[in-house]
Amino acid sequence: MLSRWKNTAACAAAMVTTALPVGVASTAQAAPQDCPNMYVVAVPGTWETSNTDPGKGMLAAVADNLPGNVRTDYVVYPATAFPWEGDVYGRSKQEAVDHARGLVAEMALRCESTRFALLGYSQGADAAGDLASEIGTGLSVVPPSRVALVGLISDPKRSPTDTLIGPPVGGAGAGGSRLNGFGWLSPQTYTFCAAGDLYCATPDGDFAARFAGLFAQISNPNPAMFGSYQQQANALIADALAAGGLGLLADQLNNSAYEERKRQVDDFLKSGIHQSYPSYAIGGGATPLTWLRQRLIEATRN
Repeated sequence: MLSRWKNTAACAAAMVTTALPVGVASTAQAAPQDCPNMYVVAVPGTWETSNTDPGKGMLAAVADNLPGNVRTDYVVYPATAFPWEGDVYGRSKQEAVDHARGLVAEMALRCESTRFALLGYSQGADAAGDLASEIGTGLSVVPPSRVALVGLISDPKRSPTDTLIGPPVGGAGAGGSRLNGFGWLSPQTYTFCAAGDLYCATPDGDFAARFAGLFAQISNPNPAMFGSYQQQANALIADALAAGGLGLLADQLNNSAYEERKRQVDDFLKSGIHQSYPSYAIGGGATPLTWLRQRLIEATRN
């Protein structure tokens, strides 16, 4: 089994090596030739980084200057959401997933005893969560046993069954839940979502927003994923039918409903809720950033 993981990691590393210079911004605490005890791969959120202007964003407060033999790399990717920005959401997110997977594969191949942590915020949480799902279900470049922690802040694919740290929050991610969950990584995976953050807490009955989220997810369709897309669409249609039929969706898309939705979205964007996580209280005087940093420090000691 171990040799299978090594062979998989070697193949993935070979494919991504040429992309690494534009796919990573590093804050290493160990020299590049050394093997860290912990390797943190952090994926910034939408507009926090870009291929031409790499940035760390909110996650720097979690992963910079960690004590001990730790290396942190920040994934660089387009981090765009709209077609007029150059990349549609689906393509931007997939680039983040591919770069993050490549970093993990390269480190896993070079350093057999290094353990991993995956962090993501917003679109970055979408990407980091997808990679964690791959690893947790045995479909990626390292075995789940090598991943110590996954932290997802405002995950657009948050499921109500994910382990939420902080006050209870209704709804789910705008992009719909991951069909396979996190598998063997479920005990190591934590999510954070503030009430009113429409990216991670779209109300269950807001089917127009849920369809919009699904369309964003599949805006760069992969033919190999068509079965998964159909499953997600069928689940969403079934929920709409159970809630009142497709007429309910039509009611949510008429002119008056559109104007009301536009006002709600404008109010949400102005509220700053999506950017509130550095100060969002989750209990015990902690915020998502301080809580994750403490868990990382603890993981490096184990």
